[in-house]
Amino acid sequence: MDRVILHSDLNSFYATVECLHRPALRGKPVAVSGNAERRHGIILTRNQIAKQYGVRTGEAIWQAKEKCPGLITVPPDFPLYLRYSQMARQIYAGYTDRVEPFGIDECWLDVTGSTGLLGSGESIAKEINQRVKAELGVTVSIGVSFDKIYAKLGSDYRKPDAVTVFDRGNFKQRAWGLPVQDLLYVGPATKRKLRARGIHTIGQLANAGLPNLRATFGKIGDVLYTFANGLDMSPVARIGEVAPLKSIGNSCTAVRDLTCDEDVKMMVCVLSESVGARLREQGVCAQTVAVSVRGNDLASFERQCRLAKPTGLTAEIIAAAMGLFRANYRWERPVRSVGVRVTDFVNGAQPVQLDLYGDETRRVKRETVDRAVDGLRQRFGNGCVKRAAVLQDPVLTGFDPKTEHIIHPVGFF
Repeated sequence: MDRVILHSDLNSFYATVECLHRPALRGKPVAVSGNAERRHGIILTRNQIAKQYGVRTGEAIWQAKEKCPGLITVPPDFPLYLRYSQMARQIYAGYTDRVEPFGIDECWLDVTGSTGLLGSGESIAKEINQRVKAELGVTVSIGVSFDKIYAKLGSDYRKPDAVTVFDRGNFKQRAWGLPVQDLLYVGPATKRKLRARGIHTIGQLANAGLPNLRATFGKIGDVLYTFANGLDMSPVARIGEVAPLKSIGNSCTAVRDLTCDEDVKMMVCVLSESVGARLREQGVCAQTVAVSVRGNDLASFERQCRLAKPTGLTAEIIAAAMGLFRANYRWERPVRSVGVRVTDFVNGAQPVQLDLYGDETRRVKRETVDRAVDGLRQRFGNGCVKRAAVLQDPVLTGFDPKTEHIIHPVGFF
């Protein structure tokens, strides 16, 4: 017996919530965007009216306003969006205990065990659709299918405010003619590779043959074949289940181009403070530090190194990140953005082998200071205590990645 999986996608979520809370915006083209003055000037989402003008998510604000001169842009209010997201999930929880978020505005629901009491997956989806609209004032598109991949395809198939069913009897007829990039995990690079091999639709991908896809894409070939053929068996997580952490990181586009090592160090200090605090909150230490760099020509790269011993110390993360940067960047052009990431976690309470040349007493003191600073920042805000290095340019370092970057991309696996 097939599972019954729903995928719910709150339509134009940020923009719709803004219009709910600002009546003056209703009936006008609205987009939620970054701050162009701080060089974060892209469209995060737009309402249906703006979509009719061709405004697209991810494009620059100036490009959007060329298409729609009357476009109203507003800054994001993530706490407000999170509140609405949580209310939507409370509605979902009335139908199943298997509700798995996929970002702030999307969720999978496994209602297999609820169909005996509540009716078919389609009827459950329609009821959820009506409740979200009536209780929250936003619309939702819901896909109904036998696995997570085709359920997501269903929610994308018709928007806004729609319910689409892809079952075993119709999914080949209805979905296999869709462009291959509509399939989860087919990004721009994979799309180009597939098209170079004459694969333009999901059906062509499904019939491409597993050996051929493996030869071209390696292990990802297995994923693409499984997804296209409706063979995905990954479960929907229960409410409250948290996937194991694989990495912690922050990145930011600077308000001005960075032109020297000191500029980069100021950015790295701010980012590493956030990364270190999040490590300590999780009770883990990292064995690998990575730094990502993007020049003002938008060319980017990432480099990483393995540490001599696991760390949760901010100073050691800064030192490793700056060591990587200095070893790999030649200043052929200014830097536009920097990112710091840590991975390969071990339990923070795990015993560590000491060495003759290390100053473990100093490391213990640094950890004590870090935890004391964490406590102060928790009580009085992340700006209450700062490193002297970041005070050289308060404008450049005047961002707070710990609280501002509260919504992160979600991986499928």
